[in-house]
Amino acid sequence: MAAPALRAGHGRAVALCAGWSRFAAFERRRRKIHDEPPEAPAPRAGLLAAQHERGLFQEIFPPQAAEDQLVELLQPGRPPVTVYCGFDPTADSLHVGHLLTVMGLLHFQRGGHNVIALVGGATARLGDPSGRTQERAPLPEEMVRDHARGLREGLGRLFDHHRDLFWAGGARLGEITLLDNASWLEREPLLDFLGAVGGHLRMGTLLSRQSCKARLVSPEGMGLAEFLYPALQAYDFLHLHRHYSCQVQLGGADQMGNIMSGYDLVSKVTGEDVFGITVPLITSTTGNKLGKSAGNAVWLNRNRTSPFELYQFFVRQPDSIVKRYLQIFTFLPLPEINHIMEMHAKEPEKWGPQKRLAAEVTKLVHGKEGLESAKRCTRALYYSNVDALESMSDSELQELFREAPYIEKLYEPGTTVLDLCRKANAVADGPRGHRDITSGGVHINHIQGWKEKLLYYKMASVVTRGDGLAPRQNLPLRHILKIEVDFSELKLIA
Repeated sequence: MAAPALRAGHGRAVALCAGWSRFAAFERRRRKIHDEPPEAPAPRAGLLAAQHERGLFQEIFPPQAAEDQLVELLQPGRPPVTVYCGFDPTADSLHVGHLLTVMGLLHFQRGGHNVIALVGGATARLGDPSGRTQERAPLPEEMVRDHARGLREGLGRLFDHHRDLFWAGGARLGEITLLDNASWLEREPLLDFLGAVGGHLRMGTLLSRQSCKARLVSPEGMGLAEFLYPALQAYDFLHLHRHYSCQVQLGGADQMGNIMSGYDLVSKVTGEDVFGITVPLITSTTGNKLGKSAGNAVWLNRNRTSPFELYQFFVRQPDSIVKRYLQIFTFLPLPEINHIMEMHAKEPEKWGPQKRLAAEVTKLVHGKEGLESAKRCTRALYYSNVDALESMSDSELQELFREAPYIEKLYEPGTTVLDLCRKANAVADGPRGHRDITSGGVHINHIQGWKEKLLYYKMASVVTRGDGLAPRQNLPLRHILKIEVDFSELKLIA
């Protein structure tokens, strides 16, 4: 149980790094008492310490849980703990900013514990004020339901891919439960809710939260709906504790205020100990939080961000951050990560850590097929690999050029290079079009420098090879031809 000062809302969470030595001391004391050898740990042993070492778990609440209750609760031989994390469906897809909390749930599941992924179909209609400078635009009920369905499907895919592709079996894999808080909050009468919750959450505590204080002094202020958001999230924790024996809430670092409210409510209503854990926020290279509101979201749904785009996002990460990302976004053992970084120091031109990071994340998000698709697109676009371009499906071509203007043309027998460029509006009519092509302004399959005589070469069954043309039969033209126009940066697929 927490000290009275913490219950009054004046305590603070403690960073795990500050409690690292206490974790080790507790482990030594426990082993000495139980006369246990310090050999290889069981699957659940040292879960908090292991994730702290990876940089995944940042803070816990209440602070003394780092030294005793929570560490003891996670020891081998104890019953599985149930952990939950909430995801508000403000969009129809998760994004990379959500991935770290999903990784936290997966590590608990790998440790044999049961996890709940909670979609906030009710709370999304109010909007979480945490980390925001202005109120969210209200979402229509039907849109929230559609978004919630998309998030449940996305979460289900992640847990399925983890089970099928990253879990070798052996030890028990914890159970996963997908829930939507609309199933209980929308049935809760207002007066009953206020009577059950309102008396246990103190105004002074809620007003002292940093997210609330910042909004109250801002020109926009804070509406009642946003102010009540922490109460609704706290009630989620109480409901899950009562019906699923949930003892731990996991969330991003910006969720600590809401986690504290949940702790206050559950501990006061039930008299039992519960805990909160945060993971660090993922930011861009400029320090901005990644997400929909910031306008820089990298989505975990291929309808929004293709496997190729997700793969390239992680391949482009700088050396200064790639080791940390390997630790928090993958399940690779730390010694293997250290070896990857040692090899990178010897051969930095190979971008080994970035490619391994991109492959691991893409496989988790999109499965084996998604990873292969990302690699095909990468070979076709960046390595001038015609074979990869030929093997790409229509959907992959559309994903690859999602952001680029493109024109689809039905092939007509006898079409020449010049005809095709003109019909695709890649060059102007008349002498200017000739000059644009022969001066190197047009690339076909990464080849430029078309000569006058080649402008009239028929495109019926040819692909470019080296510095000229080679016949190849029975290839659909749309699979083998890409036109890039340097002077206008226009990219087209014919």
